[in-house]
Amino acid sequence: MTEDATPIHPRWLRVTHWINALAVVLLVMSGWRIYNASPFFDFRIPREVTLGGWLGGALLWHFAAMWLLVVNGVVYLSCNVMSGRLWRKFLPLSPRAIVTDLLGALRGQLSHADARHYNAVQRAAYLFVMLDAVLLVVSGLVLWKSVQLPVLRELLGGYESARRVHFIAMAAMVAFAAVHLTMVALVPRTLVTMIRDA
Repeated sequence: MTEDATPIHPRWLRVTHWINALAVVLLVMSGWRIYNASPFFDFRIPREVTLGGWLGGALLWHFAAMWLLVVNGVVYLSCNVMSGRLWRKFLPLSPRAIVTDLLGALRGQLSHADARHYNAVQRAAYLFVMLDAVLLVVSGLVLWKSVQLPVLRELLGGYESARRVHFIAMAAMVAFAAVHLTMVALVPRTLVTMIRDA
């Protein structure tokens, strides 16, 4: 089988991508409902885009989706590491390359002809979202089991600080998803490659 005949994304990547997308949607919507029960900023999320109906229901959805994210994330990272894909696709990465590709993208001069290779901005964004997911899980564990995890709690500056870290990490995940979906809309063939062998 030649290089061009192989799928752009392996099947395990496509499956974990869509499971992750589902988990993130459930986590964000239920998390917004949880936030509304005890907001620490001067706004609330519109109830129509939240999940769970009431605090207890939102917590149930959030915990279920949390385990989906964690298990799926472990599978995703393990497959990336064991296959060598993590290093091949995302590294090396330099600040200069990120700035160069970002300026090219803003000028509309960044090519998307080779879907098999990520540019520096894509590599940085995907590495960022992996680290952000880890921060979401760690800060979420502090919120869930604060008494049992005092070291993690103190590393995050205490319970209230962990709430803010969790919220900001969630906002960063939503921002990533918004940019990601915008880029898919601009280059629709990337969606096809994430659904089937292409």
